[in-house]
Amino acid sequence: MRARALRPITYLLLVIGAGIFVIPFLFMVLTSIKPIDEIHVIPITFFPHHIRLANYVDAFTVQPMGRYFINSTIVTSLTIVGMVISCTLAGWGFSRAYFWGRDFLFFLVLSTMMIPGQVTLIPVYLIFTKLHWINTFLPLIVPAFFAAQPYNIFLVRQFFRSLPSELNEAATIDGCGPFRLFWSIGLPLVRPAIVTVAIFTCVFSWSDFFQPLIYLSSNKLFTVALGLTAYQSEGFVRWDQLMPASTVAILPVLLVFLFFQQYFVKGLASTGLKE
Repeated sequence: MRARALRPITYLLLVIGAGIFVIPFLFMVLTSIKPIDEIHVIPITFFPHHIRLANYVDAFTVQPMGRYFINSTIVTSLTIVGMVISCTLAGWGFSRAYFWGRDFLFFLVLSTMMIPGQVTLIPVYLIFTKLHWINTFLPLIVPAFFAAQPYNIFLVRQFFRSLPSELNEAATIDGCGPFRLFWSIGLPLVRPAIVTVAIFTCVFSWSDFFQPLIYLSSNKLFTVALGLTAYQSEGFVRWDQLMPASTVAILPVLLVFLFFQQYFVKGLASTGLKE
């Protein structure tokens, strides 16, 4: 009875929390279809009095947003592939492989999460400069193939550790080698964790502004996040173009989360169940 009495309050709090996050997005979408004179009116209006869908045409005509979308798609797709492969292998190794110093090495990997990216920015930039990777997509993609996100390793490792060890023992008795054990036994059972890593990587890579700003200088290589700054010139922002471009830019990440949210929630809920 107590749980039933608290259920309406819980739902009310969830609706209020959802509204806090949805209202800014809804305001952006509604502003994207406003004429320029309604955007700058004071006081600000939430709903448009006149709808102008031509703002979307102008946004993609003034700036090569199509090119930016292709660039972001290339970078994000390869980053997801690299991150999933490397973090899955690392998580399997830290959970199922037994070697001297394994836990200490895992502690060192997690400790790198406490190092701000600004601390390693200059050394990493110098390394990429020596490799002649500046103004290419390589600095944005290659680190993902070396498990550059320790949290993703932790996520996959914890999910592997939640699986019964008897599965591995039975498969080993039946003649499974290390790779077959990983491919046929481990991977199918940690699909939610893999999808969670892919979603995290997709959101981070697609919306990343800092790294493209540092490593990319050619306009034709700009990603979506960096390309949105092109709508600002000398302190003046073309809101009638920036808002449509921002609305379209956020749709891929939103669709990815909506389609895979079941695996995402399951992956997070299962993390840390077993130590």
